[in-house]
Amino acid sequence: MNKVILMGRLTRDPEVRYTQTNNTLVASFSLAVNRRFIRQGEERQADFINIVAWSKLGEFCSKYFKKGQQVGVIGRIQTRTWDDDQGTKHYITEVVAEEAYFADSKREGEENSFDKAFGNTAPGNMGSDFEVSSSDDLPF
Repeated sequence: MNKVILMGRLTRDPEVRYTQTNNTLVASFSLAVNRRFIRQGEERQADFINIVAWSKLGEFCSKYFKKGQQVGVIGRIQTRTWDDDQGTKHYITEVVAEEAYFADSKREGEENSFDKAFGNTAPGNMGSDFEVSSSDDLPF
């Protein structure tokens, strides 16, 4: 089984490219993921993990993820190799994102880019016109 679950902060805004063969969008970014344990007297260490997101997920990441945001990514590890123009072989290990989520808490009175684009309709954000007056009114 090849499954990766990461939570970290974006080290840069996602970079968007399109494939040459069929013009498919691919967004790439890097997450700084803190290591869980630190030795006494050491500073907290982080791993910098390359992430790629394809098509619709890549479009979502490129539009709403910004440097410094904390995000969660679920995906799989992929390794690949290629030869450059000088014949040097290059190796890369990256995570191919299958799901991506916002993980920052929203500060009081602050709107994130998702709210600006879609309105404040995330689960739990019912707005001021949602009110239950008493438990007798509930159908369950």
